[in-house]
Amino acid sequence: MACQQPGNNKSQSTGQDTSSPSIDAQVAKNLITFDTLDFTVFSNRDWKRLHESHAEDILVHFPDGHTEKGLEQHIKTLDAMFVYAPDTRIKVHPIRIGSGDVTAVTGWMEGTFTQPMPIGDGKFIQPTGNKFRIPMATFGIWKDGVMTEEYLFWDNKSYMDQIMGNKK
Repeated sequence: MACQQPGNNKSQSTGQDTSSPSIDAQVAKNLITFDTLDFTVFSNRDWKRLHESHAEDILVHFPDGHTEKGLEQHIKTLDAMFVYAPDTRIKVHPIRIGSGDVTAVTGWMEGTFTQPMPIGDGKFIQPTGNKFRIPMATFGIWKDGVMTEEYLFWDNKSYMDQIMGNKK
């Protein structure tokens, strides 16, 4: 299993230099693709590049328990997150691991609730201006250089508490 921090060629679990041939080249490539996905494509809403990391028929499992199939639908769902928090971003992956055709990263999803949030039937939650910072994790199953299945994890209650200003 490969485990490394960005900008650090030492494995967190073994202390070995992961720039050596001991780290699986495809896992390393997939982890670099993951970084580009979150830091550039997701954070900048550059959806035309999502195919670089996602298969056309990707299966995506969301934190609320629903599952979607297909890149087009996944883009619609991701883009909806930016309607009410246009500065949403992920800029760090403190943990990056992989083995075989599976990779996983953790990070921090951050942003600010500055625009009305659609909740259906023409209704909206008005923006609070509150910032959010929540831990996230993504597991990917890869084939031929793209994810065919993705598991997304973050705490939706903490997310809503932060943007709505609810005290714990």
